[in-house]
Amino acid sequence: MAARTSAPAIGGLSLIVACFVGSAVIRLAESAPAFAEGLGTMAGNSGIAQNPSGSPLGTAEADALLLAIRDRETQLDDKAAQLADRAQALSVAEQKLKEQLAAFETAQRNLEGTLAQADKAAERDIDRMTTVYENMKPGDAARIFERMDVSFAAGLLARMRPEITASVLAGMEPDAAYAVTLVIASRNSAVPTQ
Repeated sequence: MAARTSAPAIGGLSLIVACFVGSAVIRLAESAPAFAEGLGTMAGNSGIAQNPSGSPLGTAEADALLLAIRDRETQLDDKAAQLADRAQALSVAEQKLKEQLAAFETAQRNLEGTLAQADKAAERDIDRMTTVYENMKPGDAARIFERMDVSFAAGLLARMRPEITASVLAGMEPDAAYAVTLVIASRNSAVPTQ
């Protein structure tokens, strides 16, 4: 197995150190000459901020570098402003979503209340109709039940007192009575017994 050789990290480390120092100098310096002087000193020490001839950077090159760094800083500030704008937009959208969710929950509670009232009203109506059919003559009720939808007739007959239901079923045609009886008997057949 070949041994791994590592290249000297001093050159890369010096570049990173020079970038950090350059950034600090830019932020602290009031003018370009002070930056150029610090950059020249660093170039003499690290050997990385030199032009191809080996001499320290000139004022024009330092100015160009400073301008490039300032442009990059402006770009980063613009990007930070864009991110802040997006964060604000997301915050507004989140608040609107919370308001819509609260409105939806309120509407859902109102709808559930309305449905509960409608169910109670329907239940009262069915109880009233059951009482009406219980008080009719069984033969008259039987003729009406024969014309009803089988499921609806079965629902009403299942609510009636057993002796009245028996009289009504006895007065119905055999096929209709059988169909209603089958619906009533099979309503709970799918319910688990254990």
